[in-house]
Amino acid sequence: MIQKYYLVNEKAVPEIFIKVVQVKELLSTGRAKDISDAVSKIGISRSTYYKYKDYIFLLSEGMIGHKATFSFLINHKPGALSAILSKIAENKGNILTINQDIPINKAANVTITVDMSNMEIAVDELIKQIKNINDVIDANIIAME
Repeated sequence: MIQKYYLVNEKAVPEIFIKVVQVKELLSTGRAKDISDAVSKIGISRSTYYKYKDYIFLLSEGMIGHKATFSFLINHKPGALSAILSKIAENKGNILTINQDIPINKAANVTITVDMSNMEIAVDELIKQIKNINDVIDANIIAME
């Protein structure tokens, strides 16, 4: 049987799955001494944790491949795209493709595919850093391989 995987926004995920991920984070960061301690801190049972632990992952934790395609909406200003590219390079991402639409209403859509195999941060952290760039209006992940 072929397994299917879905990329789902946290808002659409049942709370119990989010709690399982929180337990996993406590364990991986050492903020809980063992599973009993972690589930107690988060407020779920051990059996619930064991039932779902192999089926829910953060995007960076469950990354299967090494490529991601991002969509950006940026202000049409000199240096806006360059700032994004610099942020990706700073985090050891390798640009594979760049597509930029013609600016309309002083904003342009940009799609960038990145080889992430050498990156030292998680994909969600990269998006957060790019969203903090002044001329970036929006940043999203479109696909991962």
